[in-house]
Formats: sequence, structure tokens, C-alpha cells
Amino acid sequence: MEGREISQAVIRRLPRYYRYLGELLENGVERISSNDLSKKMHVTASQIRQDLNNFGGFGQQGYGYNVKYLYTEIGKILGLEEDHDMVIIGAGNLGHALANYAAFEKRGFVLRGIFDVNPTLKGMTIRGVPIHMMDELEAFVTENNIEIGILTIPKTKAIEVANQLVAYGVKAIWNFAHTDLNLPDDVIVENVHLSESLMRLSYNISRYNEEQKKSEK
Repeated sequence: MEGREISQAVIRRLPRYYRYLGELLENGVERISSNDLSKKMHVTASQIRQDLNNFGGFGQQGYGYNVKYLYTEIGKILGLEEDHDMVIIGAGNLGHALANYAAFEKRGFVLRGIFDVNPTLKGMTIRGVPIHMMDELEAFVTENNIEIGILTIPKTKAIEVANQLVAYGVKAIWNFAHTDLNLPDDVIVENVHLSESLMRLSYNISRYNEEQKKSEK
């Protein structure tokens, strides 16, 4: 894999492989062919083979994939065997919900702290994680080697806070604010636009309903 550029499309599919393989493991499945995996993922068998060949293949003709081995190897590719320390900025409804998401730890993402500007929240905890005030952010991030900052704050403050986090050494931003962030190229930014997702969902439902009406005629 050294020196090979992996497309974003392949990278986006890797978490889906990991999730489906995890379900297979829970169901006691030991081996699976690319054809059977393609039926679960709605991706062609040839696409699965091409994707996995970017990382060495892992399969054997006539034998299929060892589910546990492939699950473990994809986890390594995704960096899930390492812990990634993170903080949430904003203890509102969304920040609260994310802090309560227990699956973070299962994937190696460890929530170390939550930050807000509301003084009435100081000292409170969410699932055992303390809420700090924003004036404590720099010291906390640098002392705890925080890698990821999750922004659940209004867009008017998101750019300022994102730049602060980068200055403090944060490597990645998971941005739920309704604004795009333009940060240095070496900073990983994942913009999550909930409104755009809802609009795409609305579009797809409308198309689905239209197709249903056509089929009923």
C-alpha cells in the first residue's frame, strides 16, 4: 500500500465493510465470499475485490474471506486499534447526545472533556465526562494531547473555535456547525451538514413516491 493513493470512494466504503463484517461475526459467520458480501452491501463483488486489493486483497479464490481476519485488518487500516482522544465543544442538545454515544469507546474514540460557555454547567458531567468552561480549553487540549475536536456550536463561533483548536495542536475537526471550515491542509475536517442530509432524504423520498405511483398505474 506504500505510495499508493487510495480514492475517497474506497475510504468511504471501508466503515461499511467493517460494520457488516462485525455483524457477521456476531452471527457466528466464519467465512464469506465476495458474492455473498456484495448482496449484503449492495456493491458488486468485483468492486469489493478491487477495494480490498488496494490493501493487499485478503481473499483466496474458491475460499472467500476469513471474516474475523478481514474485520481485524480493516480495523487496523481505519486506525481503530489506536485510541483517539477528543473533546466536544458545546454542551447543548446535540453535544449532549454525542457525549452519550457509548459506541465511541468501542471504536477507539475516547471523550476526554466537554466545553461550554454556560457557567451553570461547570462541574456537571455527561456519562462521567466533566463539562469545562471555554477559558480552560487551551490548557486541557495541550495537556491531554487531544487529537479531535467536535463542534456542536453556532456557526458564528465555529470558525473562531476551530482555529483555536488547530493552534492548540488538534489534528482533526468534526464539524456539526452549519458552516464550512477552511483550515490548513494538514488538518482533517469532516463537515456534517444535517440540513443537507435532510434535503437529500426529502429528495429521495419524493423520487420513491413518484416511482410507487407509476408502478400502481
